[in-house]
Amino acid sequence: MTQTQTAAPRETTAEAGRTRTGTLSLAALSCLVVGSMVGGGIFSLPEAFGESTGILGALIAWTVAGIGMLMLAFVFQTLSLRRPDIDAGIYAYARVGFGDYIGFIAALSYWASAFLGNVAFLILVMSTLGAFFPAFGNGNTLPALIGASIILWAFHIMLLRGVKEASAVNTIVTVAKLLPLAVFLVIVLFSVRRDMFAVNFLGGEGATAGDIYEQVRRTMLIVVFVFLGIEGASVYSRLARRREDVGRATVLGFLGVLTLFVLVTVLSYGILPRAELATLHNPSVAGVLAAIVGEAGTIFVSVGVLVSVLGAFLAWSLLAAEVLYAAARHGAMPAFLARENKAGAPSAAVWLTTISSQFFLLLTLLAESAFRFFVELTSVTALIPYVFVGAFGVILAWRGETYGDAPSARRGDLIRGVLATICAVGMIYAGGVKILLLSSVIFAPGTLLFVLVRREQRARIFTPMERVLAGVIFVLAAIAAWALATGAMTL
Repeated sequence: MTQTQTAAPRETTAEAGRTRTGTLSLAALSCLVVGSMVGGGIFSLPEAFGESTGILGALIAWTVAGIGMLMLAFVFQTLSLRRPDIDAGIYAYARVGFGDYIGFIAALSYWASAFLGNVAFLILVMSTLGAFFPAFGNGNTLPALIGASIILWAFHIMLLRGVKEASAVNTIVTVAKLLPLAVFLVIVLFSVRRDMFAVNFLGGEGATAGDIYEQVRRTMLIVVFVFLGIEGASVYSRLARRREDVGRATVLGFLGVLTLFVLVTVLSYGILPRAELATLHNPSVAGVLAAIVGEAGTIFVSVGVLVSVLGAFLAWSLLAAEVLYAAARHGAMPAFLARENKAGAPSAAVWLTTISSQFFLLLTLLAESAFRFFVELTSVTALIPYVFVGAFGVILAWRGETYGDAPSARRGDLIRGVLATICAVGMIYAGGVKILLLSSVIFAPGTLLFVLVRREQRARIFTPMERVLAGVIFVLAAIAAWALATGAMTL
């Protein structure tokens, strides 16, 4: 939200972007990025990587995904500076660059990734409690479903009290949950065994280049999942005190979190053999620490998991509601989603997010591996809008818009945009056809919201190209529904 000034006619676009009524500082925005990214995923890394790969494959996976996501972070930074007029977050770049329907799909996909990620977080909370209360199992039992639903609706009430209030809570939680991780890393660092690193290096005796490639491929969606939230500052750009803080917070948060992820992953290989890491109960970080200090380690990490996951749940709930609200405010979602309550919270968006989360929570009873399934589905739905963000960065640099006499900056931004786009597409490919098909089941009925928007605006519903894209989405959704109904594909 920009503040109107008497000198507005003489302001440049960038200056107008810095003249804001927002309240979030650089530190608060950075905490939103860290709070969104450091959640349940980090506590599951030892088991996830142990199941899929050894140290070499893990380092390759982090390098490849890290480069791609760093390039994406730079794209977000560039776009926040080059196009400060676009303050609706991640979906708006897709809409400006590729049209209304693509922008809608980006908004819908990003929103879906947020609430699906919350479902994964709730499963992990129940799985953590399952170590002490067996009725919760791995987070996908009926008692676990009831417990997760109670947490879901408790946070629903908190969000309705106001987004800004919840943002303050998120900053406090972010600081609190990093302390247990720091203690874990210190203990593990002084307990690693060099011989265990050697045993786990290739992930198996006689591993070939093809084996390493397959190991890396199997880890990619896990890596993407823990990186999600990198766009947190961008989504909250309208609440930033200074527009340039959006890009800075994105990059600072990313670099800190990447270091944390790599340390947790690699150091765990120095404690237990890969085969034992693969069988640890989630949160697997607790099992690693328990191997060093005993049962007290499980209790300590479990407390950290609950704080971290619930903090990330809050951050992602904020992101989900904000993206629906912003999209509706800018005419990309139905107008009712822009409604606010007396506390200033986007109440309609919060209600739709909570109801959707509750529906998918019911599916946890049917999934073979509920946590892994929702992690992978979350990752693919998040990567789709990431592709459009990277591609928009490429278009902006290619055309030279807003660059003026800065050819060197233009070339650098073009390279980073291309790398970000290629990496995002590659990670979707690594996820496999099954998850992509299942994501279309969300987009097909969601398209009905787009039809409602266009009717509200008395505008043509689809352009010819958009009609083709919508047709492809509905065909993929029909194939997925048939596969699920016949048992050819399972959750």
